[in-house]
Amino acid sequence: MASFEALYGRRCRSPIGWFGVDKAELLGPDLVHHAMEKVKVIQERMKTAQSRQKSYSDIRRRDLEFKEDDWRIGQVAYKLELPPEISLVHPVFHGSMLKKIVGDPSVIVPIGAIEVNEELSYEEIPVAILDRQVQKLRTKEIASVKVLWRNQQVEEATWETDEEMRKKYPYLFE
Repeated sequence: MASFEALYGRRCRSPIGWFGVDKAELLGPDLVHHAMEKVKVIQERMKTAQSRQKSYSDIRRRDLEFKEDDWRIGQVAYKLELPPEISLVHPVFHGSMLKKIVGDPSVIVPIGAIEVNEELSYEEIPVAILDRQVQKLRTKEIASVKVLWRNQQVEEATWETDEEMRKKYPYLFE
């Protein structure tokens, strides 16, 4: 299936079929003239669509600026100096994955405070249940709880299913 047919649900008409049945008597130079007019209309609409897509893209695009001493590998790849404790992490990242952060130094968690295992993951500890909700679907209801998680100095809350939390951490529901 052609992309035009997939997009519009009908076949693309050839230049000869662009005109209605009443104009079927177009032949020779008239046919070429009308076809060229249609091509110009198509080009204008393509430019309009490209401009619209560019404006959508520009909204989400952000310019990344890094300092001169950054470890730039290629046009968009950066190599980071990582501490030996996390030497198993690959140090080269695509520039789009990096974010410039201007933060509060008191919030920075020292790497030693987080216990990372061999699979480069850590165990999260549920602290408390903050909220409850029930989502109603067509045929069933799903109960969820908002859980406050803590791993050393980092805290965040996520929505989890009530059933799984009761299985893994029954002491939270007492």
